[in-house]
Amino acid sequence: MHILHHFTLGLLLISSPLLLFAQEETVVKAEIIEGVDSEADRLYNLGIEQLKARNYSAAIDDFTKAIVLKPEFALAFYNRGITYMEMNDLVKAVADFNASIQIDGNADSHFSKGRCQEVMGQFEDAMASYSLAIDSKKDYSQAYYYRGVLNFSFKEYKSAVDDFTNAINHNKQYAYAYNDRGSAKRQLGDLKGAAADYAMAIQLDKSLTFVYNNLGSVKRKDGDLKGAVNEYSKAISLDAKYTLAYNNRGSAKFDLGDFDGAIQDFNKVIELDPKYAYAYNNRAATKFKLKDYKGAIEDCNKAIQLDANYGYAYLNRGNAKEMARDEKGSCEDWKKAAQLGVDAANSLIGDCR
Repeated sequence: MHILHHFTLGLLLISSPLLLFAQEETVVKAEIIEGVDSEADRLYNLGIEQLKARNYSAAIDDFTKAIVLKPEFALAFYNRGITYMEMNDLVKAVADFNASIQIDGNADSHFSKGRCQEVMGQFEDAMASYSLAIDSKKDYSQAYYYRGVLNFSFKEYKSAVDDFTNAINHNKQYAYAYNDRGSAKRQLGDLKGAAADYAMAIQLDKSLTFVYNNLGSVKRKDGDLKGAVNEYSKAISLDAKYTLAYNNRGSAKFDLGDFDGAIQDFNKVIELDPKYAYAYNNRAATKFKLKDYKGAIEDCNKAIQLDANYGYAYLNRGNAKEMARDEKGSCEDWKKAAQLGVDAANSLIGDCR
């Protein structure tokens, strides 16, 4: 009987608001020039104050005036680019970072350009920009980290581990880098290394809910089902609406034979997100174990209604129909599951007439 163990990396959670995260960390680097010796410097400082106050239009105006007076003003181009990032005008931001790079090749300009390119979906260009930032500044932990995220997305897991390791070497408190290195190690089959990295991320920042979920999934993969349930429960204690943790805890309880507990968790997922197809399928598998074949069929129907290409829901519905003495219906579902790439269905089709 198949139950889907749905696993999602914390990297996605931390990576989805790409622009916001980059802006917050980059803006902090904006600095006032001490010992102002020109009107251009004075205008630049005004622009910085406006940027920090989120008065973006005024900041753009001040930086532009500074650039008119001092055309080779790399910092003014850079911070005007940051301001455009805050305004989500990424094309203009990249143009300003390019201007800053042409003047002094600043590592921060390469990095911020990469962040814009990543948000715009220009992933290869972003990778090149992060590499140039690292070339300019060998201890640039953020650039290593974001290049690692891209390597992970390209399924270059060994390169991702190397990048996250470099990020950690230059910033021992980088909890996100520990988490994402753990996820890369998990993809490489290094479960103990992954668990150690997740544990370190939690030690550094106990508020990162998704890390508990990731640690739980590694423990479940490694056969420590009770430990997995414990980690998922910690995630849920931090976020009572964390559907993925409920779903994963339900799956671990299923593996432990705690079918009533699994049902409760899948019920909670569906309560929080009625369109969560995986939870209906998983609850169907659990109902099958409890010999509630009618209920299993109903849940599979709902999963298929939500996702018509959900192969395992067809497989599970076929199994339940078989037990309900619907031979024709079970064969139809197994054949559909096989068409959708579920290998387990092929051995069942042989019994069909």
